Parts: sequence; C-alpha cells; structure tokens
Amino acid sequence: MPAAYPNTRLRRTRATAWSRAMHRETVLTPADLIWPLFIIEGQGQEEPVGSLPGVSRWSVDGIVARAKEAIDLGIPCIALFPNTPPEKRSDDGKEAYDPDNLMCRAIKAVRDACGNDIGILTDVALDPYTSHGQDGLLDDAGYVVNDDTVAVLVDQAINQAQAGADIIAPSDMMDGRVKSIRMALEMGEHPNVQIMAYAAKYASAFYGPFRDAVGSGGLLKGDKKSYQMDPANGDEALREIALDIDEGADSVMVKPGLAYLDIIWRAKEAFGVPVFAYQVSGEYALIEAGAAAGVGDRNALLMEKLIAFKRAGCSGVLTYHAPDAARLLNG
Repeated sequence: MPAAYPNTRLRRTRATAWSRAMHRETVLTPADLIWPLFIIEGQGQEEPVGSLPGVSRWSVDGIVARAKEAIDLGIPCIALFPNTPPEKRSDDGKEAYDPDNLMCRAIKAVRDACGNDIGILTDVALDPYTSHGQDGLLDDAGYVVNDDTVAVLVDQAINQAQAGADIIAPSDMMDGRVKSIRMALEMGEHPNVQIMAYAAKYASAFYGPFRDAVGSGGLLKGDKKSYQMDPANGDEALREIALDIDEGADSVMVKPGLAYLDIIWRAKEAFGVPVFAYQVSGEYALIEAGAAAGVGDRNALLMEKLIAFKRAGCSGVLTYHAPDAARLLNG
C-alpha cells in the first residue's frame, strides 16, 4: 500500500502531460486495431449503411483501396464480411463454399494488391449466405443443427484459406467447429492459417446494424439464442473459451465488447492467450448517436472506449472506428 498523504500525493504524476504519458499503464496503438469491412458486388460501388453512420459497403475494388489505407495507417489486419445478393442465398448456404463467391474474390484482390503487407481475417458462419438469416442449417422444426452445420463450415473455411485468408474466424458458435476446422486446415496444407474463435459470442441486442450491413436482418426467422450465449452467463463463457483453445484456436474473441469487459478480463487471467474484442455495430452506433446528441466529444468517446478494451486485457479490437482511431493515434 502507498504511504499516507502527504508523503504520497497521487496527483504529482498527473500534473503535466509528459508525466501522464510516462506513467500511463495502458497503451493503444494502430497495431491493436482490426478494421471490419463490408463487401458488395459491382465496380466502383459505395453504399452507406444507414444504421452505421460513417460506414459503407464497398465493391471489391473499394475493399482493396481500404486495405491500402489500412496499411498506410498502420492497421495490421482487415476483417471481411460479404453482403451476398438475395438470388445467391439459399436454405443450405451453399454460396459460402463457392470459390468464386464475393468473399473469395475480395480476399484474392487484396492479396494480389497488397501481398503480405496486411492480414486478412474472414468470417466463417452461414448467416451472410442463408435465405433464413441463421448461422447454420435448419431442421424441419426450424432448429439450427450442429454437426451438419459444422461440416459446411469446414468447407467454407477451406474455401477461404485457399483464396488466401490469414485468419479464419468462426463466428457461428456451433460446438466442435474449431477442432474440425483446425484438422481440415492441417490436412489441407494450411498449417499457418490462424483461427481466431468467436469463443464467447452472446445473443446480444447490439447486432442490429451489422445485420443491416450484411443484408441478413430482414431475413432472420426467430432468434439465435439456441447457439449464441445467454448474456447472464459468465462461467459458461470460460468453458466455451477453454474448449476452443483446446481444439486449436490461436486466439479467442469476446463479442460484444464493452458490455462484457468482465469476460475479457477473466479470460485473460484464466488462460493467458491472446483475447480480442469486437466493438460491435450497436456499440459503434451508440457512440455516433451520443456524439451527435451532444453527450460528449466524439473522438474522446471513441478513444476512451478503445482504451477500456486494452485495459481489460485485449490484445486487439475489431472496430469500425479503426481508421479514425489510427489517425488520432498517428497525430
């Protein structure tokens, strides 16, 4: 314990900017950021997402431009999410493992344009490809079946790895999918492709704008509570994370982020593995709406929240604010 006042004055080290910088416990840099990007068909296309002010969907050429922008800003990785046209969606989501699908074309274009100067993280789940908006296959009763879904997710993951993905990020929350994907990557001669498992993904109310962005919001039948986690549960999250690590995940993700800082902290303390957070669409939108309403300075709000993730133990953060934060950090 520190000595009593006045021998200890904690304000001494806060008195000047240089001293505050020197004593700062948590440091955020552009290298801590992953930039999620939404892909659409076409050429030279940009579609603003109405529920995500400042975020757009981009055609593949625009995604390449954003990747180059990320490199210039010092952002090490982009995360890709396709908005699959309605005519290519189906109950079985077979477009997910078409080697010429929107996701694979974007991966290849970024790789051709940027080489290995940036990491490419790809989402593995069926909701951008299904006509019903669920992350997996449905039985006759409308229940999302586990093992048959995992088989399709494996095909999807290998498809993305062959296109050039660096990190496979299964976001579906099916049991056993990390082990199956890891085995398939090893057998398919992709041993260096990482898996960042959405290990603790909650059935959250904060996902609405994302579903708008990928075009699945209006399609969703029912909810996702039979496979995404109950927001009331913390111990169960640690069980999920432990399983994914044991099955071959190189890193794990907690989603959403800010409402689950306790899970991030507990995961880091319990397992000592790289833990990432996804500052999801609803969290982003609330910052933008709050700033627009005069709640506080936008830049200060977004940076304070990102620092909170790092302070809780995150190795990095997926955030739509990545380019803005990087510019602020780069001064």
